[in-house]
Amino acid sequence: MPADYILSCESTADLTEEYLKERNIPFACFSFQIDGKDYKDDYGHSMGIKEFYDSLRRGLVSKTSQVPASDYEELWRPYLESGKDIIHITLSEGISGSYNSACLAVRLMLEEFPERRIYVINSENASSGYGLIMSLAADKRDEGADIDELREYILGIRDHVQAWFFTSDLTYLYRGGRLSKTACVFGTALKICPVMTVNRMGKLEAVLKCRGKKKAMEACVSKMLENCDDGNEYKGYFYICHSDCMEDAMAMKEMAENTFPNIKGKTRIFNIGTVIGSHTGPGTLGIFFKGKEKEA
Repeated sequence: MPADYILSCESTADLTEEYLKERNIPFACFSFQIDGKDYKDDYGHSMGIKEFYDSLRRGLVSKTSQVPASDYEELWRPYLESGKDIIHITLSEGISGSYNSACLAVRLMLEEFPERRIYVINSENASSGYGLIMSLAADKRDEGADIDELREYILGIRDHVQAWFFTSDLTYLYRGGRLSKTACVFGTALKICPVMTVNRMGKLEAVLKCRGKKKAMEACVSKMLENCDDGNEYKGYFYICHSDCMEDAMAMKEMAENTFPNIKGKTRIFNIGTVIGSHTGPGTLGIFFKGKEKEA
């Protein structure tokens, strides 16, 4: 029996449009501006992902915009009018104002639809880690959970979705204020790849400094072995995302599947979209899985 509510998200979950439609998850799009033009973060319709990253490599700067409250209203209105409730999961509040924007939209919509329930939940994650939370939530919905059961489930599992990633281009960490110019210059010369995670506050946190991409990949797989459910017997969702570095993504896939044989044939590789990619730049690679509760 179909659920009497809608599960929705934002484009920054970095899955694919096809996947979201297949799982019956409507979404709102962030926006970005590059070379004086405005685009939607709409899975390549406004600007292809390859074209986007090539633009960054040419030195163009992309500025991002969160989803305005009016876009949430437009997304939810047809469902509210048909008698459906809403449960919406946002990009981490620690890196975006989308949670507050969605909450504003809720206050406005409930004035018009006071009999409906609209829950907004901060994913405390980003990119395909946020996407993995959407997959787990859709599974629970499809098992027959009501909206309140699903809300509690999401609040319980969001801190168990782990994200480990690194970048081979330090330019964007410097531009974002997370790295000094001196550290950027010397780190680039030494081929340093910082390994980062998303903490319980939903913020980026640098954990390790690895010399070279292979060492960084090994560190990410080691962190997965340390933190995932069931050790090397892990058989849950395993997502990889990348910013126009598919060769690295395939190498990570092989390395992870050699360590976790039960994920062979089930690994999913996604693009880091234009909004998250505006801040990471090209050459970023991440892995996402369910495991231990994240540390503070």
